[in-house]
Amino acid sequence: MSLTKDKAQEVIKKFGKNDKDTGSTEVQVALLTRRIEDLQKHFENHKKDNHSRTGLLQIVSDRKKLLGYLKKKDLSSYQKLVKDLKIRD
Repeated sequence: MSLTKDKAQEVIKKFGKNDKDTGSTEVQVALLTRRIEDLQKHFENHKKDNHSRTGLLQIVSDRKKLLGYLKKKDLSSYQKLVKDLKIRD
């Protein structure tokens, strides 16, 4: 259920400061969001996969923590990221 290297590089290019920027909060949130979207597609076919559902909850929790940090640190960047990823209304 992990991202392919090409998909990850695409996300890093879009949200990172450069091609090697994998540690910034924006990139981490974008990568987690991409994994969440992939897992949601997985659950359409595998409704009883509770083990992966537990992992999904952990990923959502991690993303929530990172978003909270980014909101405190840089509100404008947080708002732009949320708008670009379409994760909150």
